[in-house]
Amino acid sequence: MTNAAVIYYSSTGQVHELAVAAATAAEKAGAEVRLRRVAELAPAEAIAANPGWTAHHEATKNIEPASLDDLTWADVILFGSPTRFGLPAAQLKQFIDTTGGLWAQGALVDKVVSSFTSTSSTHGGQESTILALNNTFYHWGAIIVPPGYADEVQFAPSNGNPYGASSVSAHGEARPTEDNLASMRFQATRCVEVAAALRRGRHTD
Repeated sequence: MTNAAVIYYSSTGQVHELAVAAATAAEKAGAEVRLRRVAELAPAEAIAANPGWTAHHEATKNIEPASLDDLTWADVILFGSPTRFGLPAAQLKQFIDTTGGLWAQGALVDKVVSSFTSTSSTHGGQESTILALNNTFYHWGAIIVPPGYADEVQFAPSNGNPYGASSVSAHGEARPTEDNLASMRFQATRCVEVAAALRRGRHTD
């Protein structure tokens, strides 16, 4: 069985919804799945000042936090983050920065990886956030699997991002559309299928 870890950060819930869609699709594609959130770094007073942030923080507190073991266990890793000035959120970046030991051991080589994001506005940094995350995966020697335009859902009006599934939150007022969620499901399924194909290929050598 293919192991898939969906590791994400979400403050008010948009990226969380994409992550849940990814985890559900990966499981449906035959993978064993771990859905993990990274640790919150923001001070309590900042969270308390935003009702949406407070509500989401409370609603997801029982989701297990991500660990390095999740990375070594996984054949597929999907990372999700909202954009922060065109870059991944510090919370996810901090977790990624703890992977130096695994990188030094070569433990992340040939992992199938992919990224997804959410922005406040349509041109708010979706592509640059995903590309910034991908910089890490080049160093790992991982295999980046984007959704591309490999499925009809990618041509839906609210999608069109070949780098990774994404949504627009309209400053926290909007949720991911069904097209966004379908794009996320396709991306996760594609990653599981590619990882399974790689495993089959190795077993026939």
